[in-house]
Amino acid sequence: SSSAMIERITVPGFKNTPWAAKQLINKGVDAIMVFGWIGPSLTDKITYAVASMGLIMLQIEYDKPIIDVTIHEDETGSEEELFNIAVDRSRKHARSLILMLRGELTKWAGMGLRQGRPDAGPIMKS
Repeated sequence: SSSAMIERITVPGFKNTPWAAKQLINKGVDAIMVFGWIGPSLTDKITYAVASMGLIMLQIEYDKPIIDVTIHEDETGSEEELFNIAVDRSRKHARSLILMLRGELTKWAGMGLRQGRPDAGPIMKS
């Protein structure tokens, strides 16, 4: 089937995303995308790392893919570029998730495709 249902849960901060992901898992979803905007401070980075580990643990425990689509404010100094990175990364991760769920992602492996940045190109050209 080519249909998908999207359900959104908004939380106060990234550290709450493992809870939201578990709520979706309990509803029987096939996959989850988590969107986050992480500040530049050390506290922000530590909070992200801990929450990210929680998401990884949920993937392992419940055998559900959770795609972490995160933008870090210090990736660039330009608000416009951060916006462009966020849009590009979101679209490309969504495409990758669909391909993965359909079993079609393997042919794209090793191609140097990047989310949020220009593609790096394949490891080896055939």
